[in-house]
Amino acid sequence: MDGLFAIVIGIFFAASLYLMMSRRIVRILIGVAILGNAVNLLIFTAGRLAREVPPVIAPDKWVPDGATANPLPQALILTAIVISFSFFAFLLVLAFRTYRELGTDAVDEMRLAEPAVEPAPPGGY
Repeated sequence: MDGLFAIVIGIFFAASLYLMMSRRIVRILIGVAILGNAVNLLIFTAGRLAREVPPVIAPDKWVPDGATANPLPQALILTAIVISFSFFAFLLVLAFRTYRELGTDAVDEMRLAEPAVEPAPPGGY
């Protein structure tokens, strides 16, 4: 089961990096969203995939009776989901505003700050 999650996480990371290296802002945003999901799966998998009882301690005990689930990865994932969603919403607003101002989502065509009389910088190596 852990091997399957490792493969899925690797595919998510590869797809997100491929999309983030694109020259279109919409593809970059989709790559950022997939990267957030890949990191969440990585944290979830690092917290050990096991079905255990909730970490509740009986009133007359100082420690739990047996093995309990680790709540830390779940709390980290919930926090990461909120942060990645807010970051994605912020980037989406920036991309929409950029498209409305410049009329394109192609990164190569966004030369508003560069002088128009000079030649374009190299597109690749």
